[in-house]
Amino acid sequence: MSLTNPPTDWRAGIERRVTRTRAFVDETDPEALAVVGVSMGSLLAAFLGFLLASPWTAVPLGAFLIATGVGWVRHQALVARAVTFAMTTVTLVTLGLIVVFIVAESLPAFRYETATVLGTSVPGLRMFTATRWDAVSEPVRFSLVPMIHGTVMVTTIATLVAAPLGVAAALFIAEIAPPAVRELVKPGIEVLAGIPSIVYGFIGFTVINPWANDAFALNGGSTYLFVGAVVGLMALPTVVSVAEDALTSVPDAMKDGSLALGATDWQSMTSITIPAAFSGVSAAVLLGVGRAIGETMAATVMLAGVPRISDPLFNVFYGYETLTSLIARGYGSANGVHESALFAAGVVLFVTVLCLSLVSQYVELRMRRRLGGAE
Repeated sequence: MSLTNPPTDWRAGIERRVTRTRAFVDETDPEALAVVGVSMGSLLAAFLGFLLASPWTAVPLGAFLIATGVGWVRHQALVARAVTFAMTTVTLVTLGLIVVFIVAESLPAFRYETATVLGTSVPGLRMFTATRWDAVSEPVRFSLVPMIHGTVMVTTIATLVAAPLGVAAALFIAEIAPPAVRELVKPGIEVLAGIPSIVYGFIGFTVINPWANDAFALNGGSTYLFVGAVVGLMALPTVVSVAEDALTSVPDAMKDGSLALGATDWQSMTSITIPAAFSGVSAAVLLGVGRAIGETMAATVMLAGVPRISDPLFNVFYGYETLTSLIARGYGSANGVHESALFAAGVVLFVTVLCLSLVSQYVELRMRRRLGGAE
């Protein structure tokens, strides 16, 4: 403990003890327990009313607000704990219900596209083995392979754009840029992350696509190459921000020790900073990839909207459809099994992004353990 901070630490310790004491007193106070019970019960009733689309939802919601307001004035510690716990629970339950709804709505499509392998029926197998998507001609078919191929193409190109540029920019901001430049550039990059995706897509549709059409005479200008480049630029602020935080979290003692041994600034960055923050940088790239996979509007307005696979597979100079653009184009007019197939595309997107998020969390946890000295 620093010798210059004992009074502050002492006051903080006293405040924590007072807060715990108040919480303990509230937990044994019948009035406090009654207020919390009314508040939580009203919140539960309001949540159920919302799910059931009841016109009386406002009544328990008003009771929750009144009870919480009274409890906040008289028993703040206990009410704060109860409300934060309740809000967290409501958030998790809502996310869980969304997942259940998407999966339940996709089941008819999976049953419709059942295929038989070695005498065993596998629901949805034909969605990932066939290549035909046709919601008009009989028999209708709903293969997701063309859209998965388009998503992989766009995501790969976006990653090739966002990963090197993002890591290089993060390294510049964290290690090279003067403080004045850093204070100017970093907020600017974070502002770019707030630009709506439709703006990027509109610029791509009105500027890049016509230019590509005139310069290369390709598919009306619709190409995976330029769509991936636009999506990569959209993911760039996310990669830069997260990677910069990872690089700045490397202890200064590690870098100072490298410089003291005679290493140059560049050698210290490549031998110490980047390896030590590699997990965090990897998490930044994965988050950028997740942004690219889930991008909708730019892909919708820039691609041709035809469920086909480019020939050859690696041909980036044509652009047809992705999973997100398929959903965006079809949800307004789809019904029956067609609508269910769009939900199936949503399930594929959800599982993919979930896996990427889990991997990014894992590598970020590894970085924290490594920098903290844990194995």
